Amino acid sequence: MRDTPLSNCERDFLLKAIEEKKRLDGRQTYDYRSIKISFGTDYGCCFVDLGKTRIMAQVSCELITPKENRPNEGIMFFNIELSPMASPAFEMGRQSELLVKLNRQLERCLRNSKCIDTESLCVVSGEKVWQIRVDVHLLNHDGNLMDAASIAAIAALCHFRRPDVGIQGEEVTVYSTEERDPIPLSIYHMPICVSFSFFQQGTYLLVDPCEREERVMDGLLMIAMNKHREICSIQSSGGIMLLKDQVLRCSKIASVKVSEITELINKALENDKKARKTGGKFGFAESLPQERITALKTDVSPVEMSDVKEKANEIVQRAEVPPQTVPSPVLTAPGTGQVGEGLENSWGLEEEEEEEEEETMELEEGHKEKGRGDMVVISDSDSEEEDVVILNQGEGLQL
Repeated sequence: MRDTPLSNCERDFLLKAIEEKKRLDGRQTYDYRSIKISFGTDYGCCFVDLGKTRIMAQVSCELITPKENRPNEGIMFFNIELSPMASPAFEMGRQSELLVKLNRQLERCLRNSKCIDTESLCVVSGEKVWQIRVDVHLLNHDGNLMDAASIAAIAALCHFRRPDVGIQGEEVTVYSTEERDPIPLSIYHMPICVSFSFFQQGTYLLVDPCEREERVMDGLLMIAMNKHREICSIQSSGGIMLLKDQVLRCSKIASVKVSEITELINKALENDKKARKTGGKFGFAESLPQERITALKTDVSPVEMSDVKEKANEIVQRAEVPPQTVPSPVLTAPGTGQVGEGLENSWGLEEEEEEEEEETMELEEGHKEKGRGDMVVISDSDSEEEDVVILNQGEGLQL
């Protein structure tokens, strides 16, 4: 599935805003988006939020046979996965040009810069070494993937702990975390990538471009540097010609940003270490927002409790004294009762009134029929003998 292209009006609007030194999210030209670094429950799991761009890095290790040309060094392996969940432009199981570029840049930034002591990963020379695997998963895409991936990868490597190993003769024993404390990796420095986007053939420069700014840019410059101002790698893409002064200017800006990000990573590592040592919340439990279930609750308003007793006594004195005797029940109809004042219950009265009305109607009809004819026939269908009585005027009773 391809990503939705920008319209001409939106493209012109973005370029006009950049010319006026304005950005969509209100940042200045050299400002980074807010960076949030959090760690998972297990060692080596790191989440990085760069604005709306979210990336997870997971570090794992296993014992393998080393390379023949380097029998005393461990192996570093990097893998980046662009999930369709992050953006509709990514396809599952297909290597895109962006994926290959990010993977190569991450290898240049971390592996080729020798930031990790690979010789310390050797267990038995020529037979057993540790392979460190870094899996980077993109969870949400909002631009500047390389910077977020480098921060997540180096923070996960600093947070990772490998299990301890014991050697007795030719036997290699890997101890669990319950038996022995895991060992951190030996890291010399922390290289971090800083991206610069150029517009209108290098006339305008922005730091940390978002996803929409990346669509209208003419070129991109990525500089990987550590806090000691040592450039680990540099890469330019887009086919634009950059001057020497522009590259030096970007390197000075990158040195400032790298020192700030490095300090942020160290603070996050210290906080996680203290939380694990003191038994506080860390990992997934620490990342959960507080009071999510009661998010819609209202704030408690302050109430004065100084003169509560006096007000309660005044209310009691003003209230009427309840009656001491219980009134007798009012029998409005057989089978009903009512105690106290209130609306009278008419239940049971309606049926009696209907029965009385029916009886009066039958008597009136009987009198009318008696006045019309000389003979009245009375039949009793309920009697067992079914006797019939006939009354005639002027004659006696006949049975």
